Amino acid sequence: MRAIIQRVSRASVDVAGARVGEIGRGFLVLLGVMAGDTDADRSYIVKKIAGLRVFEDADEKMNLSLKDVGGSVLLVSQFTLAGDARHGNRPSFSGAARPEEAEPLCAQVKADLEAAGLRVETGRFRTHMEVSLVNDGPVTILLDSRKDF
Repeated sequence: MRAIIQRVSRASVDVAGARVGEIGRGFLVLLGVMAGDTDADRSYIVKKIAGLRVFEDADEKMNLSLKDVGGSVLLVSQFTLAGDARHGNRPSFSGAARPEEAEPLCAQVKADLEAAGLRVETGRFRTHMEVSLVNDGPVTILLDSRKDF
């Protein structure tokens, strides 16, 4: 499982011109489910998102988590994170989980983050989404449960 986490002051996602998710301060998480991902991959990603300390404390050190600052998560599935562009110019997405495998894992990531006490908004699985964000910092963190990068 892969995730791109962007610290944001605000973010939103629209589908067919309608707003389906919106947050203020927090994380925009672009989530890619890879073929063969398991509950262990999901748990790793959830633990990292919930515990990641990239918000400034009183000493301006990145030392605070989402819970510490009352932040939210905008979780957006993105199969293109499985893209492999090492050969040629057209990425292969064969590493992505099939939708019927990926959708339940994405839903469980949302449920797990909520169980950790976080407010979570989402995009819509298998739709064309328009994602807007104001990256705060900018701070962008890459996660891979298999530690491929």
